[in-house]
Amino acid sequence: MLVSDFARIRLYDLKQGTEEEFPLRDLPRQIGRFGFISGYTTRRALPTNPVDGEAAEALGKLHDLLEADGFTGRPLDVWMVRTLFCLFGDSAGIFEPGIFRELIERRTNEDGNDLGGWMTRLHGVLATPAPKRQGALDESLAVFPYVNGKLFDEVVVAPATNSRMRDALLDACKVDWSRVSPAIFSSLFQSIKDRKERRKGGEHYTTEANILKCLDPLFLDALRAQVIAAGTHPDKLDQLLIRLRRIRVLDPACGCGNFLVVAYRELRRIELEVLRRRYGADAAGDVVALIQSNVNVDQMFGIEVEDWPGQIAQVALWMTDHQMNRALSEEFGTLRLRLPLTTAPRILIGNALREDWVAFCKPGADVFCVGNPPFVGKHYRTPLQTADMKLAMSGFRNIGDVDYVAAWFWKAAEWMGKSAASTALVATNSISQGEQVAVLWPAVLERFGLHINFAYRTFAWHNEARGMAAVHCIILGFASWPAASVLLFEQKEDEINGRPVANISPYLIEGPSIVVTKRRKPLGNVPLMRCGSKPSDGGHLLLDETQKGELLAAEPNAAPWLKRYVGGEEFINGGTRWCLWLKGIPPQALRRLPRVQARVEAVRKFREASTALPTQRAAERPAQFFYDGQPPAEYIFVPEVSSERRRYVPIGLLGPDIIASNKGYLVPTNDLFLFGLLSSMMHMAWLKTVGGRLESRFQYSATIVYNTFPWPRLTVPQRSAIELAAKALLSARAAVQAGSEHP
Repeated sequence: MLVSDFARIRLYDLKQGTEEEFPLRDLPRQIGRFGFISGYTTRRALPTNPVDGEAAEALGKLHDLLEADGFTGRPLDVWMVRTLFCLFGDSAGIFEPGIFRELIERRTNEDGNDLGGWMTRLHGVLATPAPKRQGALDESLAVFPYVNGKLFDEVVVAPATNSRMRDALLDACKVDWSRVSPAIFSSLFQSIKDRKERRKGGEHYTTEANILKCLDPLFLDALRAQVIAAGTHPDKLDQLLIRLRRIRVLDPACGCGNFLVVAYRELRRIELEVLRRRYGADAAGDVVALIQSNVNVDQMFGIEVEDWPGQIAQVALWMTDHQMNRALSEEFGTLRLRLPLTTAPRILIGNALREDWVAFCKPGADVFCVGNPPFVGKHYRTPLQTADMKLAMSGFRNIGDVDYVAAWFWKAAEWMGKSAASTALVATNSISQGEQVAVLWPAVLERFGLHINFAYRTFAWHNEARGMAAVHCIILGFASWPAASVLLFEQKEDEINGRPVANISPYLIEGPSIVVTKRRKPLGNVPLMRCGSKPSDGGHLLLDETQKGELLAAEPNAAPWLKRYVGGEEFINGGTRWCLWLKGIPPQALRRLPRVQARVEAVRKFREASTALPTQRAAERPAQFFYDGQPPAEYIFVPEVSSERRRYVPIGLLGPDIIASNKGYLVPTNDLFLFGLLSSMMHMAWLKTVGGRLESRFQYSATIVYNTFPWPRLTVPQRSAIELAAKALLSARAAVQAGSEHP
């Protein structure tokens, strides 16, 4: 809870029971207290001295000043990445401490007009081995080491600079970059690049906790267990060191490299623990001198469609490598630097759905695919994305029925089909619910002979970032072989519970891998369910209370043609809408209602302007709804969407004068037995298991929920009991509604 009187700011942590207060003028220096807004798991998870919002804003300011001055595109991207590396190198021991800041402070003019020139000269020096440098090289530049790694090889034009740009860079130099958490490198760099993303407060930031949900069960937990099992046995530890070097990690949607950075850091931490056990704290000096890391950044493979994030991923991995080298040095007392940078991460700039994953990163038992592919619903794909999917999912017939992310699962399955390997990918929960399950998973699992070895059921991807809209995701880990222990995880708030199960079905529940396919007719001897009436009218046949009152005041004779209009929202939460239900209206009666006739004419124009041929055809009957599903008698109404917090989806009986919208489903009967069965916990369990979701809300469907429901065979007394319960339910509702403002 954050409050301010415009002189002070006070921050209450309701979970920890603490409060902090400081003057408003100190906000720039206190910005690190608000890391939770950008997706950090807890404030305790922040590094001791992070590159906080003040530093990010300083670099962002430098970026924006250069961009506003006309220095844009790739030259700006390259220039900023190199600047970030220099800032890190200045405080992390890659350079002699402080020499970069000293160069800017002492050698550049206060008006900043030569800053761009000095930086460009520095880039050239960092790309040149010491023996090949000119003897007359300025002393302030000669002290910098040779970096290599192709980071400084490309020649780019130097920007024109001024005092404001120089001041922004000096502000960034004041930060201790050596303590930056590797988990925030990527999000920080992206925020510097894009001011719009910076304003969103890290909306696309992937928290370290969420990354580890993928990495831990995929392979890190097994490695840690292997370390414990090895104890202090030299041969076992040596074999483990060899295996660590064999491991490869592929992220086919790597972005700025978050997953690769955390994976690499954890591999280095495990290696450090193995070395600690292998050699101990009392190792002789000559032994210590030989201890080094064999795990290197070239074990990290990423595919990224844009050049800028790919560069960031590469630099972030180099920085992480340096940090872990320092940790190794602190453990064994000998400074270990990897300069010049002769080994680089394998970052491929290209469209992952059009690249050959096998050629780029050959699968194997110690090769792991992990990542967070882009989320685009099946109805929101661009034509280019659809074309990518068709190319990537060769042999898959139902491209139009699955989300964009499904293509990454298909490509990963195809990749694993070439050789034994394992994968963990994040996706929206839609691919494990509703009709997509039957369309996607038999094709993926059975065609390539794969097994689901662990999964996280639906959880909020940004659930710990307070006040931020969450994406509801699942994590699915699958491999070419069945795991010895299949784990199903479920998260509720901050608590994660994982349990071993015999098998995980594609619905991410314990049970056999059976899928439910949509049906046109119900399994049982029950009436057909259909969708409510759809206007496709541009809003001209629908009215709120005010519009209804205005129409009746002008044309009282329109009253017989106004009907209550109810969708899921109105049925569950109250509120009243009306519609012009002109079915059967005589032409002469319509002509006597000019305002109604004007609305009908507006419907005709709206439908004629549509690009959909069925809608254009409906312009010939503009007084009618596009689709008429209204029963002539009392009917059962089921709202299409309902909150996941409800134990029971509210289902009702409505009269024929209440028009059901297309945001609900209806069954043309008032059979209390059927009403009671649809309202039962048994039917709710079926909906929650096989039905779709809108975010995390239940999404009912006639073809996938009602028509596939396994109707029970009941005795006459059981049917009577259900009818009595249904009557009691309706009586209880009537009693409550009698005292409600909403009928």
